[in-house]
Amino acid sequence: MQERLKIAVFIDFDNIEIGVKSTLQREFDVAVVLDALKERGEVVTKIAYANWGKLEGSTRQLSEHAVQMVQRDPSPRGDKNGADINLALDALEMAFTHHHINAFAIVSGDSDFIALLNKLKQYNKMVFVVGGRAFTSTILQKNCHEFVAYESLLDDAPRGHEPRAQRPPEKHEGKPAQPRGEKHQPHPRRSVLDLSLAMPLVERALQVLERREVRPQLGLLKSTMLQLDSTFNEKAYGASSFSDFVEKLAKGGHITITGGEGRYMIQRAEGAGEPEKPAARPEQALPVLRDLLETHRLEVDDGCPADYLAEWMKEEYPDYDWKAYGFQEFSELLNYAQDKALVRVQPSEEHGLTVFLGAEFHPPAVPEPETTLPSDEQPAYEPPPTVAGQPLLSPAKPKRSRKKATGGEGGPKPRRSRKKVAGNRQ
Repeated sequence: MQERLKIAVFIDFDNIEIGVKSTLQREFDVAVVLDALKERGEVVTKIAYANWGKLEGSTRQLSEHAVQMVQRDPSPRGDKNGADINLALDALEMAFTHHHINAFAIVSGDSDFIALLNKLKQYNKMVFVVGGRAFTSTILQKNCHEFVAYESLLDDAPRGHEPRAQRPPEKHEGKPAQPRGEKHQPHPRRSVLDLSLAMPLVERALQVLERREVRPQLGLLKSTMLQLDSTFNEKAYGASSFSDFVEKLAKGGHITITGGEGRYMIQRAEGAGEPEKPAARPEQALPVLRDLLETHRLEVDDGCPADYLAEWMKEEYPDYDWKAYGFQEFSELLNYAQDKALVRVQPSEEHGLTVFLGAEFHPPAVPEPETTLPSDEQPAYEPPPTVAGQPLLSPAKPKRSRKKATGGEGGPKPRRSRKKVAGNRQ
């Protein structure tokens, strides 16, 4: 019998709040996160870290769900590394002292927590990461046991969050302006990925189960898929549950299923060999984005809203579809490109995502090689000036080498005997 998970939840509130506001244009809802984690185990503790003096509206929501709020006092330099360190230390201390807690949920998109994730896994703890696909580092997504996408937890109906103010186009000359009078849709329906994009992972999981000589049941197939790719989520393919996802695959002729609902046995469809065209990989989406950034280098170098960059992509590359590479939204492509040093994305509550050119366009300067002057061009030694009342700084004198006494040439002179001969006294 599988051990029931007892989950400790640690929330980097500053990071998750600004990430949700900048990418989804809505307030962060801790309730949907806790409900999703309760489906995976028992939530035994909940701790959130932030500067709560500026978040009075959020403290009430967290108090209603019994979330312990730890005050993060900003440092004089204004950085937030202190909150990350406190969260990591508290999580590790709980892993050492509370042995009954066997799972940890890190609610954040900050890649700085990758060391914490690896350490928790070394201590045999189940690790979940909750964050948005558009602002959670892909490194963080792929190095946990399961990544829970915040977007997949939201209902289609809005939760009362008002859309943000429209950006004035005059601040970015030469960039596409949004039409006046048209209201921005605060909660657009997310794109659905094609089922064929999931087939490489499904087939790989089925092959793993075949090699283990295990019958591919429904729950075992999903756990194997998560083991191979922690970012898998059936809701990205328009399925309400994993069983619904499997039924859609069967209707599409990708797999065959036997047995009743809840006890499905899955196998590859007969006659379904290798796909005619291999599935596109995420890194194959970067060359077009790189060309677009090079074309608009001057505009993006000073910072450009992600919405404008997406409009340029549609106008200049109408046949380009980022969904074909596994990205539901353009912001997810930018997030992936940020981990590849192609761009740098800065979230903002007022302006959404702002895109800058990454390190690939601004590589570090190559250090100049050290040149040694010839001996005849070496600068002559100048003694330091003499100041009255100050001791002189004399250069160190070379030490004389002492040669061992060998009795031969160059050796020390023989010592004279101090003994007086009796005959000499006379």
